[in-house]
Amino acid sequence: MLLVVILVLCILFIIASSTKFKLHPFLALLFACLGFGLFTGMPLPEIVQSINEGFGGTIGYIGIVIIAGTIIGTFLELSGGAFTLADRILKLIGEKRVPLAMSIIGYFVSIPVFADSGFVILSPLNRALSKRANISLAGPAIALSMGLMVTHCLIPPTPGPIATAGILGADIGLVILLGIPVSLFALFNSWLFSVKYAAKVQIDPNPEISDKDIESKIKEAPPAINAMGPILIPIILIILRSVSNLPENPIGEGVLKAVIGFVGEPVIALLIGVILAFGLPRKLQKSMLSDSGWVGKGIRNAAIIIIITGAGGAFGKVLQNSSLADTLGNALSDAKFGIWLPFIIAATIKTAQGSSTVAMITTACILSPLLSSLGFTSEIAKALVVLSIGAGAMVASHVNDSFFWVVTQMSRMDVKTGYRLHSLGSLILGLSSAIAIWILSLFLI
Repeated sequence: MLLVVILVLCILFIIASSTKFKLHPFLALLFACLGFGLFTGMPLPEIVQSINEGFGGTIGYIGIVIIAGTIIGTFLELSGGAFTLADRILKLIGEKRVPLAMSIIGYFVSIPVFADSGFVILSPLNRALSKRANISLAGPAIALSMGLMVTHCLIPPTPGPIATAGILGADIGLVILLGIPVSLFALFNSWLFSVKYAAKVQIDPNPEISDKDIESKIKEAPPAINAMGPILIPIILIILRSVSNLPENPIGEGVLKAVIGFVGEPVIALLIGVILAFGLPRKLQKSMLSDSGWVGKGIRNAAIIIIITGAGGAFGKVLQNSSLADTLGNALSDAKFGIWLPFIIAATIKTAQGSSTVAMITTACILSPLLSSLGFTSEIAKALVVLSIGAGAMVASHVNDSFFWVVTQMSRMDVKTGYRLHSLGSLILGLSSAIAIWILSLFLI
């Protein structure tokens, strides 16, 4: 019981220090490592060894993947690829169906681009289209924010799901395969929420960009098919590798399987995506590849996620090397929460401290040593745990979440309206995902 109390205190410390006292999550997680080890009586050399092994082991597995993913996102953002991709989806869906179009645009753009950045990039387009369709900005804005959030938390190579899968040792391809139907179900429900509820709140779009400006941006951007390449091709390669590794050996045991196994490794697949992203600018310049250019910006964006993930891995290793796993695992197994347990833990941490990525990494660290005792040992079970954590990390976005302020400020919502629309929408999004995951678990685990 003492171990559980100390764990709860460590989690509260992470939440309070990173929100109230604005301590960086990297240091908050490391101090929690030290505190847990010291107060549970772990030998001092073992504490240090656990921190080093957890930090290095976690970064070694997913560090390059996160860097490659952020570089792809940076090139999509700065080349205008995200914008031209949005325009193509609009033409397919129809400009009168603005909320549906923005849901789908957000869904695809947030796979390589951070949700906050994606909303900033697409907000001018969203305003202009809402004005053109003569509708309130509220519906399309919430549709866009929910579309961005669902893939941000559920679909690799977004950093949160990648880091969570790395900590839990889950197959990234399976996470993608199972995450697609889960995320689409949640996206449908969030779209219904945006058109049936949010759209009734009147907000004047007051666009800051004209149709002429939109046309100018699209002319300078790469074609939509080029913009899709760095996103889709790595995902397809990763999925093919997971399919080839199924027990039935659908691709056989020959050279083809070896080749697919190589190019489908997340590191190789994402590096192929990086090479494809280099073709997005109208003219690739040497400066773009430098430390101060687009590549450098992507690496700097990735650094924050990587060090937080590494600190989370250290926290998980300290927990793993204590006797907490057996103690807490037996208690939670008796509670019969099943696949809902990761969701509950992640939702609690997310709601308390705001960051979806920190909530996912912290929850993964807590559950990593408990997977065996909880019965989540198969590859499918691990993938569903990753998704359950991602679902919880959407519940609920409010004033302690930077994304809440991006959405509300760029959509001219006050805080009360933000709670009514964005926060409630994120709750529906997370719960919808969790229900879909629970249904899948009834058949797959």
